Amino acid sequence: MEIVPNGERPDLQGDAQAALRDGWPAFVLRDPVSGRCRDAVAEYFPDFDVLLLEDDVVLARATAVALRWDGRTSALPEGGYDGALLTSVAEHESGVVPDTLCIVAATVRADRTGGGLAGKVLAALRERAAAAGLERVVVPVRPSSKARHPATSMEDFARWTREDGLHLDPWIRTHQRLGASVLAPAPRSMVVTGSVAQWESWTGAVFPRTGRYVVEGGLDLVAIDRERDLGVYEETNLWMRHR
Repeated sequence: MEIVPNGERPDLQGDAQAALRDGWPAFVLRDPVSGRCRDAVAEYFPDFDVLLLEDDVVLARATAVALRWDGRTSALPEGGYDGALLTSVAEHESGVVPDTLCIVAATVRADRTGGGLAGKVLAALRERAAAAGLERVVVPVRPSSKARHPATSMEDFARWTREDGLHLDPWIRTHQRLGASVLAPAPRSMVVTGSVAQWESWTGAVFPRTGRYVVEGGLDLVAIDRERDLGVYEETNLWMRHR
């Protein structure tokens, strides 16, 4: 296996994108902030977009942005994932010197999960952060098993630990085993809006009346307003900081 910058393997772009998409619900890929910032992030932070390859097959991918943060939990980018993207792009364009790496995505091929590959790409980004002189590493973590408890607040979910002290969620545990600790929930980390028809297409569900609904893969409930023909999903993530 080898770690390579995504930009050095244009021949694998299709595989790289597929490896990223496979790990996310369809509606998450409609996040407008992510779409708006994608090209700028690729241009400004190419060293923090890495692939894990085996025989030229993409097994995992992780991406991150660089921004300035003073270490106070209260000063983390407002809006979590979306906020980190917007802040990093704006700061880069304004000439602000970053001191913190924010990992925004890490995905493993569906048929290779559970083998420690996520830890390898996360560790690779931490090493690149150190080499770049960045002092801190933070992540707005999207805990996969939170989707089983969409009505539970992230504040409560963050306290659900096992007897060994590690979290019940496997993705949080992956970060903990790399030395990361929980900081705080990240409200409105990702906001996705669409018409009722779009939400039914993205989720395969039916929303017959106005209300809040569970959707497969959603960490929070989606609010459907039939009268306004609008669905709004505001996802809460969990800020964690790596040593």
